[in-house]
Amino acid sequence: MNFLRLVAAVGLACLPMAVTAAGLQAGAAKVDITDERGPVNDRLYARALALRSGDTTAVLVSIDAVAIGGIGRIKDDFLPRVRAELKKELGISPEHTLFNASHCHGLVHPETEARTIQAVRLAVKNLEPVKAGAGVGRETRIMENRRLILKDGSTVDVRHAYSLPPNDQVAAVGPVDSQIGVLRLDRLNGTPLAVVYNFACHPIANTPDHGNSADITGFASKTIEESLGKGAVALFVQGAGGDINPIDYKAVNHIRSAEPLGLMLGLSTLRAVRQIRCQPNAVLNVHSEKLELPRADLAPRIREMEVARGSLAESLKGTFLNLDEFLPLMMKYRLSTNSPSLSSYRYLHELKLERPNLSRLDAANRRHLQAYIRNVHTMEQITRLNTNLRLLKMHQKTGHAAGNRTVSVELSGLRVGDFVLTTFPGELTVPVGLNIKRAAKHPHAFVAGYTNGYVHYAPTAEQLKNIGGAQEDSDCMLAPEWQRLYETRAVQMIRRLLR
Repeated sequence: MNFLRLVAAVGLACLPMAVTAAGLQAGAAKVDITDERGPVNDRLYARALALRSGDTTAVLVSIDAVAIGGIGRIKDDFLPRVRAELKKELGISPEHTLFNASHCHGLVHPETEARTIQAVRLAVKNLEPVKAGAGVGRETRIMENRRLILKDGSTVDVRHAYSLPPNDQVAAVGPVDSQIGVLRLDRLNGTPLAVVYNFACHPIANTPDHGNSADITGFASKTIEESLGKGAVALFVQGAGGDINPIDYKAVNHIRSAEPLGLMLGLSTLRAVRQIRCQPNAVLNVHSEKLELPRADLAPRIREMEVARGSLAESLKGTFLNLDEFLPLMMKYRLSTNSPSLSSYRYLHELKLERPNLSRLDAANRRHLQAYIRNVHTMEQITRLNTNLRLLKMHQKTGHAAGNRTVSVELSGLRVGDFVLTTFPGELTVPVGLNIKRAAKHPHAFVAGYTNGYVHYAPTAEQLKNIGGAQEDSDCMLAPEWQRLYETRAVQMIRRLLR
């Protein structure tokens, strides 16, 4: 009998639950949040990851939506209402919950709040012992920085809302972040339970049929989940992608589609996932704090831009041509530079008879063309000014004009083993994310925007010298000092999580 008890004890000691009773547990789930009132290309989800170690429970939720409040269909009361329900039903502290929007522009279901709670409920129900590992992937093919630095030192951005500057004015482009931050969570038998992957890019490519879509990151998550199988859930966490577009965002000569871009991102993530070796008993640490950031007084810049707009409008002059005349004339003079008006022998004939009238006609037509083109470029500048002025006026109205001098933001941090994530509720531009990663000096420290709220764009202090020139600089409520305050606090948070 004693021998049997000894054998039983040894057997139990070899079981996973016995050696990991105080270790990390995880559960994952996803719930469909697609609005089907219209054409649907692919599904949108709320994906939840529950993590538990000892008395600490944390939840990470990735939602296929444009933002958590602020803009889009998820309103400002979503976060406090969901957190209150999770606290009441599951005892999860609001400070231990991170809600990240992928920033896809798909349309979520009216019941997204209830469905998000259900995803978390299922993730908690699915908690089981896991091993964890962190890694880094790389993807360079699917994105581009949308900021164009012009030869005059100013910056514009690549948007659907207005035209590109002339090619000969573009001097340089901004950086991208090719890093994919990856957290892998395996069941104790080695099968994958969940993958968290962090990458910086606006998922706004859509599909050719323009149906409702989770866009690039939706296709990436689908690729990862189908490849790993066994019910694995892939949670995309949007990074510092405020100034990063999908590649060829303004292409007009080929069909643009999110699906091949998502496949590439998914496969690059999988390549990193397969290199990660998971370990048991990973440390779980979660932290949340508030930070007051200064709002910008945009009134002086608004006045400057209105003066500039007036000057541009005054510079428009009457032209000899109209659009119907301009288009064929432009084509003719671009196709033939030597003899655009008649055959070349007629030019030779007229010159032989000392009649240079064809050359004079060409010179006049070229002047008319240049005058028309100058007006077009001026009107394009006015279009950019008008678009960005509307954004500046919106933020001035709700900010300084309303007596609001600061904005309170929630910063969160999550550590799972070697994987460390720090968050911000706005659209961080990529230099901010790169700065924090360099300063953190940890190979698996990553940065997420679009988390736990929405405070519009958050460009660098240097980029804010360009206020009104690009969307990131105009759709921003923050004063330039915000960057130093946030980057310092973010690095401190990473180091705190790693202690």
